[in-house]
Amino acid sequence: MIMDLRYSGYPVRIHSGTDSLKRLDSELNRLNSNRAMIVCGRSIANKTNLVDRIKSVCEPSSRIACVFDKAETSSPLPSVMEGVQLAKENNVDCIVSVGGGSSIVTTRGILILLAEQGSAFDLCTQYPPGQRPISPRLDEEKLPTISVITTPTTATNRSGTALKDPETRTRLELFDPKTRPIAVIWDKEALETASPELTKSASASLLTGVLAGLLSKNLNHLALSDLNGALEIMLHDLPLVDTRQSYGEVAMKLCAASFLYNRACDSGIGGTALGVVSAISHAIDTKFPDCSHGDAYSVMTSYGISFNAPAISESSARVLASLERFNAHDIPMSGGAAERLSEWALRFFQSIDMPTKLSAIGVTDQDINAIARDAMEDFPMHSNIRRVENIEEIESLLSSAL
Repeated sequence: MIMDLRYSGYPVRIHSGTDSLKRLDSELNRLNSNRAMIVCGRSIANKTNLVDRIKSVCEPSSRIACVFDKAETSSPLPSVMEGVQLAKENNVDCIVSVGGGSSIVTTRGILILLAEQGSAFDLCTQYPPGQRPISPRLDEEKLPTISVITTPTTATNRSGTALKDPETRTRLELFDPKTRPIAVIWDKEALETASPELTKSASASLLTGVLAGLLSKNLNHLALSDLNGALEIMLHDLPLVDTRQSYGEVAMKLCAASFLYNRACDSGIGGTALGVVSAISHAIDTKFPDCSHGDAYSVMTSYGISFNAPAISESSARVLASLERFNAHDIPMSGGAAERLSEWALRFFQSIDMPTKLSAIGVTDQDINAIARDAMEDFPMHSNIRRVENIEEIESLLSSAL
């Protein structure tokens, strides 16, 4: 455990509970905002009352200048550019994202492309052959944003965004901490609009992130406290999602776990211990748009732990100790620490009815090379705790997960 650390906190207000959506009006007042744009998906716009609720709590309701309801999974670039155009036409002064990761990431893309000169291709992370990735500085001021959350997504208060280019089916990664929300709202009724499947999907990638943080070589006491807090919440509450017992309260707790995880990332830890999982999951997201974000993580987490086992033996024992402290079920009692942790992750995802094989999400042997090729060019792959020597290693890993 190290105490030489960097912590970069940032100011954010969190409003949680029944009718916490009413706090949105006061947040807009803080910003002197009178021309806010809502960003959401069509399901939020057409199948819930959230947009109407937002307008009803705003005084006057006309301060919501427009609604962009075309946020999509993987945030396709053409959709984001439509949002940029609508924001320009309505001279908006704030963006309120409503929904889960897709709405939040789409919002960040709109904020960046609205403010910066140049195309998404100019502004995204570049991958020079044989060199480390380069993320351009995005210096222009961004409009403020407020997030109304419907799933416990890890995207909530992060600074990265990834847009999908439909022509090449690749990800365009952009990073700008000025796109973080100034306020986050965990409204009980809003969270209850999401299906258990969506909540579990968001939570799957969150659990992978928490495990990756706990496996980090750079773990410090600040991050350890937050990560263990997030892990304890998830072990207790994630299995309750399908029962819909106290569903809103459970979802709010999972949102708290997501916040703790993101704060741990601000304490200097990252996802390098399972970078291979994130890179492959991103590639699967891009190639299989109908596959939920969390499904890719629930499949690859166990296999990624096994792949990285030579580099995470000591830290795996630390994670197992945390699991035992929080009375986790089905912890294997024999084998090496990384092997036991890998098997536990597999069993846990199975226990909450998440997929644990690539074949279960539509991936076939013919897809392996394309997924591996894209994953090799993804940012987290370059910082994976175990050095990836060649594409054949990733193809072998993927084949084992079929």
